Amino acid sequence: MHIVIAGNIGSGKTTLTKMLAEHYGWTPQFEAVEYNPYLEDYYKDIHRWSFNMEVFYLKQRFEDVLAISKSDKNIIQDRSIFEGVYVFAATNKEMGNLSDRDYETYMELFDSMMSVVNQPDLMIYLKSSVPHLIGNIQKRGRDYEQAMSIDYLKNLNTKYEDFIFKRYKGKLLVVDVDGIDFLLNPKDFAGITDKIDTLLYGLFKD
Repeated sequence: MHIVIAGNIGSGKTTLTKMLAEHYGWTPQFEAVEYNPYLEDYYKDIHRWSFNMEVFYLKQRFEDVLAISKSDKNIIQDRSIFEGVYVFAATNKEMGNLSDRDYETYMELFDSMMSVVNQPDLMIYLKSSVPHLIGNIQKRGRDYEQAMSIDYLKNLNTKYEDFIFKRYKGKLLVVDVDGIDFLLNPKDFAGITDKIDTLLYGLFKD
């Protein structure tokens, strides 16, 4: 089984991935945030390094999907290959950070990968307002994230809404994280797991 946690930067994906992995005994799969050799350069000069960073992430996520497809474990993944394309790369293209030529090459590469990529069994989308995202980003204090503009986060949120509600066709659970604290409030976390149980195992149906 393949579960994906989707959501904007600072929405709580990694935290929820760890908590659900422990709760269900699933194997967590995290994206290579700390090991991307382009990430710090990207946040310093987004226009110059966008194509390099996007191709690195696409390569990394494709490798992850291939490994997941061959695994006999139940895996919960922090961010999907689809978000990388339809949210982050699309946002960079819209903001002028990817040229038409680079974006066309990127999409041709992604389309080739789709011949061997399946949708996850469940995607959990952490819906968050921009102020909530900013608060979480400031709290965790990663230096390279502090330079992100509010407009960039807004554009990502817009792309997430388009991807989740207009493009994605797989099984989906939307969790509005603005008014909850699943890390510190057990009832909030239980509310999420109850919905997951319903979607995956058919439990607690009316």
